[in-house]
Amino acid sequence: MGDRPIESDFEEKVRKIHERAIVIDTHVDIPFNYATDEVDPGRRGDQQVDLPKMREGGMDAAFLVVFVPQTKRSPENYAIAKEQALTKFSAIRRVTSILYPDEIGLAVTADDVRRNHRNGKLSALIGIENGYVIGTDPELVRLYYDLGARYMSLTHNGQNDLADSCCPLPGERKVTSEFGGLSAIGEETVKIMNDVGMIVDVAHADKQTVLDIADVTKAPIMSSHHALRSFVDIRRNLDDEAMLAVKKTNGVVQIVAFDSYLKPVDPAKLKARADLAQEFGIDSFAAFLALEGTRKDEYMARRNAFDKTWPRASVETLVDHIDRAVKLLGVDHVGIVSDFEGGGGIEGWDDASETLSVTAELVSRGYSEADIRKIWGGNVLRVLEDVAAVAEGG
Repeated sequence: MGDRPIESDFEEKVRKIHERAIVIDTHVDIPFNYATDEVDPGRRGDQQVDLPKMREGGMDAAFLVVFVPQTKRSPENYAIAKEQALTKFSAIRRVTSILYPDEIGLAVTADDVRRNHRNGKLSALIGIENGYVIGTDPELVRLYYDLGARYMSLTHNGQNDLADSCCPLPGERKVTSEFGGLSAIGEETVKIMNDVGMIVDVAHADKQTVLDIADVTKAPIMSSHHALRSFVDIRRNLDDEAMLAVKKTNGVVQIVAFDSYLKPVDPAKLKARADLAQEFGIDSFAAFLALEGTRKDEYMARRNAFDKTWPRASVETLVDHIDRAVKLLGVDHVGIVSDFEGGGGIEGWDDASETLSVTAELVSRGYSEADIRKIWGGNVLRVLEDVAAVAEGG
């Protein structure tokens, strides 16, 4: 941990800085039964992010993520993916317009977020993870934009028709590059996203895909949840060239609180995870989601139990990555993200109620209040505005 001052007012100083900042988490996953009695975000429950925990931790806004896992590419599956996406859009809107409209509002502009913050109201923004939900029809971007989506990643785990993924599915391991980056459909998708004002997210993209997107786009882009390959050399992390490509567009790289992205994983832990996944027949995220009855809860309970036998990354590790990203890119191009409900969570920041601890570590390392406000949300709001300006012809 940074060398924190001994003065008695340190915690009060951190609290005030945190309260004045607009704290935005750019990636919070939601399940398909979100906004139901089973997963009610208005109640303090088992989810890492709910409205009470956001209040407790001073998390002012979150991009709730419309994620649909990759399956076989076919017209029938594209139709299913679209319907699944619409289910999550509806759930988010149910929270903001029916269930808790006085507590949290749907934000589609930077000004919406700022206004909600002034009025003491939380903000829900919408991001899409995996361009698989548009299949081979880039025009669907316009529909999703109208429903409130303000960023979309072109890929997730597995190749799709838009671009190469950083992480092909097991059956695709021999085909690590299908298009050599962006496909023709992917390039058209980027252009339409620029036209409507939706941020292009490079999360889960192959490096060449990142470089291609940076060359094609007319607007700033974002990495919604990445860490640095210079710390952990895995395909899911960004190397310096890819991060500088994001900066070239005047974009932002959000550093993620994800254990295995922040520090190398003990080989024994990797084997234990693989053995457990094999026992439950899990060879993809889709297979995990398909677990029936209590099997999913049993799997997660056993995985969490043995995960605790190995030290996890901490808030200090997260800020180590932030420090280096700021040194490489400058403070105007770096942010923070949890990936809660999607595997995120580290010692010291394991749910939204602990968000203040990240600000405390930033303060202890000497970051100014102005810089903390940029890192926690100001940079993302600036990107939102710049992308909207490009769409408006500015």
